[in-house]
Amino acid sequence: MFGVNVTAATQSETSSTTQSLSVPIADVSSASNIEEQRFRTIQQEIMAIISPSVVVTLSPEELEDRTFEAVGNIAARQQFPIGGTEQRNISQRLVDEMLGLGPLQVLMDDPEITDIMVNGHKEVFIELRGKVKRADVSFRDEEHVLNLARRIVSRIGRRVDETTPMVDARLPNGSRVNVLIPPLALNGTCISIRKFNEKKHSLEQLAALGAMSTEMASVLNIIARSRVNVLISGGTGAGKTTLLNALSFGISPDERIITIEDAAELKLQQPHVVSIETRPASVEGAPAIGQRELLRNALRMRPDRIILGEVRGAEAFDMMQAMNTGHDGSMSTLHANSPHDALIRLENMLLMAEVNLPVSALRRQIASTLDVIVQVERMRDGKRRIVNITEIVGLEGEQYLTHDLFHFDYQHTDAHGDIVGQFLSAKILPRFSEKARYYQLESQLKQALGVR
Repeated sequence: MFGVNVTAATQSETSSTTQSLSVPIADVSSASNIEEQRFRTIQQEIMAIISPSVVVTLSPEELEDRTFEAVGNIAARQQFPIGGTEQRNISQRLVDEMLGLGPLQVLMDDPEITDIMVNGHKEVFIELRGKVKRADVSFRDEEHVLNLARRIVSRIGRRVDETTPMVDARLPNGSRVNVLIPPLALNGTCISIRKFNEKKHSLEQLAALGAMSTEMASVLNIIARSRVNVLISGGTGAGKTTLLNALSFGISPDERIITIEDAAELKLQQPHVVSIETRPASVEGAPAIGQRELLRNALRMRPDRIILGEVRGAEAFDMMQAMNTGHDGSMSTLHANSPHDALIRLENMLLMAEVNLPVSALRRQIASTLDVIVQVERMRDGKRRIVNITEIVGLEGEQYLTHDLFHFDYQHTDAHGDIVGQFLSAKILPRFSEKARYYQLESQLKQALGVR
């Protein structure tokens, strides 16, 4: 069960918990409403027995045991016809309200669900196996979902109110959370959760899942081992971070790696990893520290490689400088719909850095620094696939010269709605084969590409 260390709970969490648990009992007419009324009655009595001041002194296990026993006693006194299973469900619901995410907790506990989207208190959607569908959960009212949002952000020392109606946060398990409240959110409080996945797939495992061919997995592994500069491009939820984690498997354990992220998601298995995270401005007035400042500081920390979770602004210039000054093999992700769009977006980000260079000079720097763009896409059947592995060869006049080493060739959609296609190799030797030769990987590269 997702939970927090109750001994470290803040007073603001306790206050929010009290608000979310103190609710009036509604009139009911259906069987489901009778069950809800029963829950509300038990809930109110529980709060009289286990007050918030007691909650913060109990471990999650102690709280679960005490709640289960109290639910049984109340049900017997009120003569509620509940069995052991319903007693356990009610006590679990109560604990979720006090320590977890209330109605969302059951969704957090489901490993198949990757995203949870709350659109006001009546609508909750999930992404399950690549498809978005409505979840069979809801909140009591707007105050219920707003209290949960406040409790989430209070855990990281922030607040959400009319002065700060948008907040990014992170749950203790690493899941990313975005909160948007009225008046900006017209339909009520919105909570978007991108769940943290403890399981990290290797390139071979992603190939087995159909995200790429085994030959593409071999080439990407060689790219990582040969210290090729890589940019992973794709839309939201396309699997960029998942692929970045998989690529990192090819990094030598002898290298010092520094990761820079807005919300730490990368879990590298190498022994020498320094993870750095940006900091938003605090309510006490402490200034925000962004990726650009962290990237500049990382260059003073003697890194062998720098992995930037996502490049989205002026830090692109510092990333390109790092790749050009002995930190080859660096990796990052970027939001774009194609390799060409990724190059244009990268240009725009370099211009955001207020570098007094003409576009032609910026393009020369990109073409000489960046080696490969890997384009990932979540397709309409819900499956994530690598649709291009594209090498940047250089410039032809003022235009980028690129080669697709691999691309996904769509053929048709079968009766089940699944996309059928094949991953095709261009069977050409890339420019970075010189790096592969240096690391004694050229023969393996030729074999994976089908080059004689």
